[in-house]
Amino acid sequence: MQEPTFLILTALAAGPQHGYGVISDVAEISGGRVRLRAGTLYAALDRLRSEGLIADDREEVVDGRVRRYYRLTDAGGSRLAAEAERLRRHAEAASARLRARPAHGTLFRRGLAGGAA
Repeated sequence: MQEPTFLILTALAAGPQHGYGVISDVAEISGGRVRLRAGTLYAALDRLRSEGLIADDREEVVDGRVRRYYRLTDAGGSRLAAEAERLRRHAEAASARLRARPAHGTLFRRGLAGGAA
């Protein structure tokens, strides 16, 4: 799953949101690292809706403009949970390997002690 998709589904896991709310929430969740443009978001929302991962929740009129709200479906929640678990396992493996990794200076000294140039 691509990161923007993961973040959009994560934003909708908190409850139904309209497009601008999703854009703002994705920016917040990612610490400002991911900033979705409206065109990118709506193309992703259309794709996620066609895959059954999200659905339209409701529409409301604000200042004469229609605001559509989207919600996570049960299938979307299951897919998000599976992806979060996959990422957790990968992060756990990386953390374990980093903890087991000798310090850089130790490797250097060992190389010199072994007669390496």
